[in-house]
Amino acid sequence: MQKVFLTGANGFLGNNIARELIRRNYLVHALIQEGTNPGILDDLDVVRFSGDLLKPKTLVNGLNGCDYVIHTAGSTSINPARNPMVSTVNIEGTRNILNLVVKNPVKRLIHIGTANTFGFGNREKPGNETLPYKGARYKLDYMDSKLEAHKLVMSYFKQYQLPVLVVNPTFMLGPNDPGPTSNEMVKQVAERSLPGYTKGGRNFVYVGDVCVAVVNALTRGRSGESYIVGNANLNYQQAFRIMSETIGVKPPAFAVPSFLIKTLGALSSGLAEIIPGFKPKFTLPIAKISCDEQYFSAQKAIKELGLPQTPIEQAIKESYEWLLASGKIRVPKK
Repeated sequence: MQKVFLTGANGFLGNNIARELIRRNYLVHALIQEGTNPGILDDLDVVRFSGDLLKPKTLVNGLNGCDYVIHTAGSTSINPARNPMVSTVNIEGTRNILNLVVKNPVKRLIHIGTANTFGFGNREKPGNETLPYKGARYKLDYMDSKLEAHKLVMSYFKQYQLPVLVVNPTFMLGPNDPGPTSNEMVKQVAERSLPGYTKGGRNFVYVGDVCVAVVNALTRGRSGESYIVGNANLNYQQAFRIMSETIGVKPPAFAVPSFLIKTLGALSSGLAEIIPGFKPKFTLPIAKISCDEQYFSAQKAIKELGLPQTPIEQAIKESYEWLLASGKIRVPKK
């Protein structure tokens, strides 16, 4: 049985990757960040290791004897927008994983990035792996650090001929989200807490499809390459309508003007700078993102990694059912 060292194993993507690996008869060495809750893994037959990306010695035992490494761990925090720890975890943590693999060679290292490392496009010309980064406009350490981590991975590929490729998911929906993280959007639609929709949009993908592509990438795809993993390009009006129809609630009713949403975001961000301890969920960077069309093409991953294209309705259905069953939705409203 081949062994996979999986970092971030108790995260949304991480635990779903673990499930896919187990389905394919891999033995999973699951790295759990020190101080985090591993409960999402309780129903899985994995070997657990506690460690910290910033403490390389704590990672060695998990890596020992493994054939592959899948590096999903990192910080996705975007509030506050500028947070040195986010950059440290995402860049230095990735460097530590890369250095370990240099010293302890494996058949392949899969690094999980983000589609936003590349330039997004519109519906007619969606972004792909050839377009340059556009995320600097948001001034988010999360996006900027993921770009730097991506560059770091590619530099190790060139310097050490490391067998590494990067999988870059878009906006994932589906079950087993301990946060919830990206499934917060489904939660808000279900609870009818969204007053309206903005003019922007994004690419949505079923987390199960991402996991299939990631595990396929252990033996498929080309080292030194990057793969955007996504599916449906939807504006927010379309996305919320599909979510509402799938769940069985009324969709958000009206369009929120961009100038208004950005003004509210700027106000919230401004208050956070002057009020100690105030951490608004809605900030100026989030407002800007909500007004942009962040559309991508996943054709390269479909062709080379065998990325499935499960209908997004299925992703929403599984997300909602899991949120409901786990008590993360207060009261389903019809």
